[in-house]
Amino acid sequence: MRVGTDTSKFPGARENGPHWTLDKISELGLDGAFFRSALELSPTLDAGELGEIAAHATGLGLYLEVGTAKVNPFATPEAPEIRRLGDGDYLLGMRRIIEALAGAGIRELWTATANYQFKIQGLYACDRFRTDVSWADQLAATAGVLVSLAPILRDHGCHLNIETHEEITSFEVVRLVEEAGPDAFGITFDTANVLVRCEDPVAAAHRVAPYTRQSHVRDVALAFTEDGIGRFLAPAGQGVIDWPALLAPLVEHAPDATLSIEGIIHGRAEMPLFVDDPVWRAGHPDLTLDEFAEVHRLTRSYAGRADLAALRAPTSSDEELAFITDSVAYLRTVLTTLGSPA
Repeated sequence: MRVGTDTSKFPGARENGPHWTLDKISELGLDGAFFRSALELSPTLDAGELGEIAAHATGLGLYLEVGTAKVNPFATPEAPEIRRLGDGDYLLGMRRIIEALAGAGIRELWTATANYQFKIQGLYACDRFRTDVSWADQLAATAGVLVSLAPILRDHGCHLNIETHEEITSFEVVRLVEEAGPDAFGITFDTANVLVRCEDPVAAAHRVAPYTRQSHVRDVALAFTEDGIGRFLAPAGQGVIDWPALLAPLVEHAPDATLSIEGIIHGRAEMPLFVDDPVWRAGHPDLTLDEFAEVHRLTRSYAGRADLAALRAPTSSDEELAFITDSVAYLRTVLTTLGSPA
């Protein structure tokens, strides 16, 4: 399995552009790059620009994966640039992104279902708990968009890989993929986000492994807080995740999937689990008692290391780069022990 990085949290990527970023990733000995948006590569989806960047990645021996946009119609107003790409038609904007990336030979494409408002505190920061539209209605609308996109993806030999994002459970992502068709859709497995939904990351890995084609990989620190439980990001091997147990089903079912480290920027991205809130608990109908108990166990296991002030402190650029490089080194070691040397 190849181990690379998500560029959205790669120090210097935003300021210096994709060619510089690919060079730096190669210099660090990583295997590839995951760009969150096609517009980072070319704001106009210019075929020449996209082809140059794809060729640059190939020349460096790097994998190149790129994102499209959100597929939940209730989240799309927060991405007006996609609608502009389609001359007012959001689905046409998505079609143009898919066609442009496929034309450059990029066929593993990221998407997600909603957003998290980091400037808002409390339950309603997460789109899962919007009061103007239920989460069930958001999922149903998302499923309709997937049906519309499926023929385009099949025509171009692409997979649109839905992330286990902060607002959605792995149970729900699996159902979306199974219903829309694994020949056109897959999963981007975010190992840290499943814990925001109070899921055991190893159990989640077993659920998503048959459909996983991409990933956002990072470890998690857990601490009891005034909200319930706080999830913080940590380099792989420095948190609560049992990496040999988590990677084993991926090695078995998804050996060609890439492992892209999603790092940190400015801080460790605290997200609360409001485990004592009856509204929060009712919003997780798939959550089992076993997984709820496992997350509590993992939180207690980290208690001796949980320094809330340190976890909430700003991070430096050196820490942010080390987060990526330390994670890569650790994961390569684990993969070797599993018989899948990176």
